[in-house]
Amino acid sequence: MLRWLLLLAMGVPSMALAQDAPLAHGAQGTTAAQRACRQVADLPFITIAPESAARLAEIGVGREQVFALMRETSIPETGGCWAEPAGNFDGQLISVGMSQWNYGTGSLQPVLKAWKKRLRGKFGRTRKGLAPVYGKLLFSRDCMAHPVREKCRRGVLAAHGSDGRLNAVLFGELSAIFESDAMIQVQAEAYVALLEELRRDLLRVFAGQEITWRKVRWAMDTKIQQGFFPADGDLARLRGKLAKMPEGERWDRLRAIFDWYRASARTIDQDGVQRDHDWNYAAWNCMLDSGRIDPEAYEMLHLTYIRSRTAIGNSGRWQALTFERRAKIILGVGSVSGKVDGSCGG
Repeated sequence: MLRWLLLLAMGVPSMALAQDAPLAHGAQGTTAAQRACRQVADLPFITIAPESAARLAEIGVGREQVFALMRETSIPETGGCWAEPAGNFDGQLISVGMSQWNYGTGSLQPVLKAWKKRLRGKFGRTRKGLAPVYGKLLFSRDCMAHPVREKCRRGVLAAHGSDGRLNAVLFGELSAIFESDAMIQVQAEAYVALLEELRRDLLRVFAGQEITWRKVRWAMDTKIQQGFFPADGDLARLRGKLAKMPEGERWDRLRAIFDWYRASARTIDQDGVQRDHDWNYAAWNCMLDSGRIDPEAYEMLHLTYIRSRTAIGNSGRWQALTFERRAKIILGVGSVSGKVDGSCGG
């Protein structure tokens, strides 16, 4: 996404992160699952700075959890690949990498700069070897600026086909760069930096509460899609209302949020949810009716609602998707991009 550290800390990737077709398909229309790619996993050469590891341990996140989160992030973004470039379908010009760093938000430029710095004297030779056609453009001053300059925009758009996808050459060169060992290390470092920022967010949003694995996963998805969390005033207002709410209204209030999700998903300008919303609506209401929503999940669903309704990318085009992704994490039951996990029955 994912406005992040590099804009999430670096720059939030586009609100389209995780929609169905464009991010899951490459230049030739094959899916990430159909095409061999280097999969996101804990690779022996990837290092995590000891000081970063110590800070993350404070919220129960060790190396195993870092890569579990990284893998979870990559599934809706890239089908689990380290690269999976996508074109300008969402107005971000190019999105690439396990967190779909992109030119539009400015999250891609720092990653490219970090790769160049890491390679040092080997950069020119490596760039020419992996990206002989488009490498010079990708690393030009025009493309490394934020926002990118018009010369860069024209050059990148010229590498798109009539279907809006990247052509096979640019797709292949970006894949080669982002699947290289050096760039995988850069991506991992960017993700760890994001997790360190996330640690501060968690301690603020859930002050005084236990930081559970569910909260960490939820916060990561929020960070990737939207970059920040509700302000202290909004948190206080919501929690004040929840504390004063009569017990008899408790479940009807949550059902209203599910109704909002379903109504939004069925409107003409919500994308990425068409294969999922009917199944989710039925399953989540079933969980509500059968008493399977615990207090932590109850509050987190309301936090998700107030953040999802302010998702402004493409004039709110991804609001239902933002709620869907996080509700699945919270409840352990849900369908996202056609992938179903769990069921109301257990």
